[in-house]
Amino acid sequence: MLKFRYVIGGLAILMAGACSGPKTETAEETETQMETTTEPESEWISLFDGQTFNGWHKYGGGKVGNAWKIENGELYLDAANKDGWQTGDGGDIVTDQEFENFHFQAEWKIAPNGNSGIIFFVNESPEYDYCWQTGPEMQVLDNDGHPDAQIISHRAGDLYDLIVSSEETVKPVGEWNLAEIIADNGNLTLRLNGVDVVKTTMWTPEWEALIADSKFKDMPGFGKFKKGKIALQDHGDIVYYRNIRIKEL
Repeated sequence: MLKFRYVIGGLAILMAGACSGPKTETAEETETQMETTTEPESEWISLFDGQTFNGWHKYGGGKVGNAWKIENGELYLDAANKDGWQTGDGGDIVTDQEFENFHFQAEWKIAPNGNSGIIFFVNESPEYDYCWQTGPEMQVLDNDGHPDAQIISHRAGDLYDLIVSSEETVKPVGEWNLAEIIADNGNLTLRLNGVDVVKTTMWTPEWEALIADSKFKDMPGFGKFKKGKIALQDHGDIVYYRNIRIKEL
């Protein structure tokens, strides 16, 4: 998808420049914002209304844990006030709906030394204690501070423990990143800040070989489901998400 601007005629620009002083961008204007596209906005479905947890619940059932909070249109994990990783007041959260072929977008920013992830094709079933036992993950990480970054395929934008990003496009800690996951009949693309960083085809012999060579090799349900929920991971660290939306393909 391409960002674009409508450019008014050169004469109008010159006249405007003559009548006004230099423009100073605010910090908010320089932050990553959701891409403007030529596609009708009606095709996109918001998964987060900026005010409530409507459409989300704790993985395994029940309301979203108290460690997940909403402020200024942002959904975040208040890890400083929770007791450990995957505990009762936190835990991974998942969409109420399942999705099959889709284009998902969300902006995220991570705290120093933080770790989280966006997990997809999650099968929420009693036989799976955690969403990562079925769903692949697009990694969310402080590459400069978290020890997981020392492991290849565990850095921001990677298809976690499966495929390394073709290039690193993650922004510094505290800045917003635009993550996109495009799944279309097995064709999977991970996009970070406008760059396709991972491309692969799921549910092929090559896909099975990737899993067999990963930490998920002994998880019989991992990467098998062609329809599922989307999860935001509680990895015990402060992380923020906003502008979460999806388009079904």
